[in-house]
Amino acid sequence: MKEATGELNMTVITVVAIAAVAAFFYAFVWPAIRNNLQSTTKCNAAVCPPCDSAMCECTYYEGEGDNAKEETIKCKNPEYVAGNK
Repeated sequence: MKEATGELNMTVITVVAIAAVAAFFYAFVWPAIRNNLQSTTKCNAAVCPPCDSAMCECTYYEGEGDNAKEETIKCKNPEYVAGNK
């Protein structure tokens, strides 16, 4: 009986530890990943004017035609090299 109780305790500890790791992931890690994915997607679809800095102000259009919603976002400039411009 003692052996069965010990195994049950370890099972409960394992389940609680897995739940804690999952809660940490969904509370802290997943929002950062989601925001990064959304930002990258918007920057890939945005219209960016030529600029000489590391970050450019670009225009992102959500939707099409007359219903398009315009949003100004900051995107990384892939052509920027620090110190050369």
